Amino acid sequence: MRGSGAIESATRPRMGARRASRRAWEDPLLAQLLVLSSAPGGTPPLPALELLSHRVRLIPAEPAQLVNAPSADVIFIDARFDLVGAKSLCKILTTTGLDAPLVLIVTEGGLTAVSTDWGIDDVILVSAGPAEVDARVRLAVGRQSAEQVSTRIQTSGITIDESSYSAKVHGKPLDLTYKEFQLLHFFATHPSRVFTREQLLSEVWGYDYFGGTRTVDVHVRRLRAKLGDLEQLIGTVRNVGYRFNVYEDDEQVPAPRERSQA
Repeated sequence: MRGSGAIESATRPRMGARRASRRAWEDPLLAQLLVLSSAPGGTPPLPALELLSHRVRLIPAEPAQLVNAPSADVIFIDARFDLVGAKSLCKILTTTGLDAPLVLIVTEGGLTAVSTDWGIDDVILVSAGPAEVDARVRLAVGRQSAEQVSTRIQTSGITIDESSYSAKVHGKPLDLTYKEFQLLHFFATHPSRVFTREQLLSEVWGYDYFGGTRTVDVHVRRLRAKLGDLEQLIGTVRNVGYRFNVYEDDEQVPAPRERSQA
């Protein structure tokens, strides 16, 4: 694509000769965009991208090309000429654990074929102008950032990652069972609130669990042991149950004890 100033091949260094002709609507926060297209004749999949400052990489819309595909903040799929192939590619991308938003490029006639089972995050017409394209890129990146933040909980020296079912204390991973993780997650998302053993049993183990409340005590004891210096975060309320204590100031969080050298 020699006539393109903003879109570049994934195997070719970016050319900056056209940067002086950028327009005033460009956002100073640039995104890494990946365009998957196998359009005949090398026609630009989305012409408006050439007028924006976002870094755009172009690779063929083939599954084999995805193995070494560059990382991207947003991925555009060109569906102008091959809706069936584009849908198949979208499904491949979504089933491989892709975390970048997918935006489908279509003609007006192709809109009728798009549905939720494509697994895409947004759709845009090939005729969209630069202001619309830029807005959609910023919204896609913003939503993705918000989702990533929402999957991580940080409180009182503990970091909980909901997406990977993992937790850390002072940056060190905790070796938790699935139920221990669920219990810690429940406590951390309901700080300072007191729960009875029966409530915890219902919320964490479920209504169909037939075991007794002693199970809660056992898991709390094990969880406290693994929290080490932060065991006091799970407080006992006499004759009632448990609550998750939080530190108002990070400086109040106990620092990890250094193990004495033998």
